[in-house]
Amino acid sequence: MADLSAFPITKRWPAQHPDRLQLYSLNTPNGIKVSLMLEETGLPYEPHLVRFDKNDQMTPEFLSLNPNNKIPAILDPNGPGGKPLALWESGAILLYLAEKTGKFMSADPALRYETIQWVMFQMGGIGPMFGQVGFFNRFAGKDFEDKRPRDRYVSESRRLLNVLNERLKGRQWIMGDDYTIADMATFPWIRNLLGFYEAGDLVGIQDFPEVTRVLGAFVARPAVQRAVNIPKRPE
Repeated sequence: MADLSAFPITKRWPAQHPDRLQLYSLNTPNGIKVSLMLEETGLPYEPHLVRFDKNDQMTPEFLSLNPNNKIPAILDPNGPGGKPLALWESGAILLYLAEKTGKFMSADPALRYETIQWVMFQMGGIGPMFGQVGFFNRFAGKDFEDKRPRDRYVSESRRLLNVLNERLKGRQWIMGDDYTIADMATFPWIRNLLGFYEAGDLVGIQDFPEVTRVLGAFVARPAVQRAVNIPKRPE
């Protein structure tokens, strides 16, 4: 059995199954990316809830694993060379798990890098911009009288949605017929933009029918339906 006692994070979130990959997360779009990948691949894992309302992400134990105090993070007892690997940043984790399992990313070098390109598109564009739209539409930003900051992020989000919409024309998924980590990275954010952020009308989502088409296929996947509730929030 793996010994994870050298990792301080296991003091706050004890591993009941130390032979399994440990997931420290919350079911936000970035968190869902990794729980979804784990559900899709079937890798054994143990989820641990990191509660923002209790500032879990700021505790010394969590910071010992991720100094950037963000979820998700993982601790894989069976990392490269059979040694434990601690890893954070959702995009990096998706790439690691794809390479570890040989799933959801092509082994062909050209297609592999094209997939990574679309993961980076989400990481550098869709996530940050949609998050800003959410702030201005649902949270404290909605009270700002000056709507220019909000409108700037809405405009950029529409541009990004158009890029994605054009990409999806004639394709089942971002990479074509194959469902990949590019889809797992992107569509939790689309789902969140329309659902939790309630910004569908604001960004004019009706102008992007290819995006909503693929979003429908995405949310219908059984693994997605499980992943959006992992880790389970307290009642």
